[in-house]
Amino acid sequence: MRKIVLNGETDWEGWRLATRALVLAGIAPQALAWTVGSGTNDLPAASGSFHVPRALVPLAALAIQARDPGRFGLLYSLVWRINAGEKLLTDNTDPDLSAVRRMALAVRAEAHRMRTNIRFLAVPEGSGTRFIGWFEPAHFVLPANAQLIVRRFPDLALSIVTPDGAAHWDRSALLFGSGLRHAEDDEALQAWWHAHREMLLEQATPEVSIPEAEAVDEIPRPPDRPALGPVVLHHKPDPALQHSAKEAEVCRRCPLYGPATQTVFGEGPADAPVMFVGEQPGDQEDTIGRPFVGPAGQIMDRAMEEAGLDRRGVYVTNAVKHFKFTQRGKRRIHQTPEVPEIQACSFWLDVERVHVRPRLVVLLGGSAARAGLGRAVTISRERGRPIRTADGQTVFVTVHPSFLLRIPDAAAKAREYEAFVSDLKAIKALMAAD
Repeated sequence: MRKIVLNGETDWEGWRLATRALVLAGIAPQALAWTVGSGTNDLPAASGSFHVPRALVPLAALAIQARDPGRFGLLYSLVWRINAGEKLLTDNTDPDLSAVRRMALAVRAEAHRMRTNIRFLAVPEGSGTRFIGWFEPAHFVLPANAQLIVRRFPDLALSIVTPDGAAHWDRSALLFGSGLRHAEDDEALQAWWHAHREMLLEQATPEVSIPEAEAVDEIPRPPDRPALGPVVLHHKPDPALQHSAKEAEVCRRCPLYGPATQTVFGEGPADAPVMFVGEQPGDQEDTIGRPFVGPAGQIMDRAMEEAGLDRRGVYVTNAVKHFKFTQRGKRRIHQTPEVPEIQACSFWLDVERVHVRPRLVVLLGGSAARAGLGRAVTISRERGRPIRTADGQTVFVTVHPSFLLRIPDAAAKAREYEAFVSDLKAIKALMAAD
């Protein structure tokens, strides 16, 4: 077994060079063991060249950032098989390609979540200000996102801190160093920075071969953000919710579990004051296993940002926990859940409401409104005002963000988006008045 050592979790250039040499030498995937650490590689001399489909490169550049130790070998196997003549990228049933696509989707969603959810704390530094943000990513998205963020804000001194490491930008060089395992709030983050600042910046070094993220325009500009005050930057998992999520993985209360990839349970702080309830997971949510990470979730993230709502402080879930769809060629087309399916899944929504005990439940769209109010709802009639339910819960009805994706007219889409942001601002005002 030949051991291949990469310099870091996102050592794209190291993986690429090793893959080229190994494929040209004819070394099969099963003869390799990929690892991250220090050491030298005894790579065979590479002579000749080969080509891979252009579409594989961005897919691999995303998947290499996944927090999965088998990703390097899996990506090498794809290149090996394509070089052997297999038409992999047109085979949607291939398990290796499906696994890599799931990784890429998860990384892309996490990169977006980091860019939209990170909160920067303004810390005086010499005659200027450094903006420090802390984030706990599910995947290794810091290097690529840091490269993107500093390109967006070249005039700002920034430090992005995660448990995996930290990125520092001083308006001239992007350096990487040690991170912070956990930060309770802004005060803890600031105290850590003041205590270790000189050492952190002195020991930081450049990082090479970073697969770059995308979508520069979605990143909020740090100086435009008001002071956050004592914001909880990380919430501890709630054992009761974790247990319920585990039980929901094998739910058979309705037939939707059959074609779906997995159960998609809610996520967020167990003491969140607001719970957002959507209809059901979409195609990307079903693949990744997390709610509101697809196109509709990204619209909601952006609208919440504009409304001044902190996504980290809310609980997000769906009325139905499995993806309902019909297969149309290679695509899975969303299907609206029926009343019996909503009623069957109300058990899990009730479990979440009991454990989280939110002061306000936001019902996004008709299916969520039916689940929350127990009756058919006309969104235009119920929208935009607090409603008190028979059990004493306060709910707020608005559109589902996917509705905005389906509006073909640009002007109408812009008006509806502004109306959605206005609803979110009303929700923030309700929470402030409570």
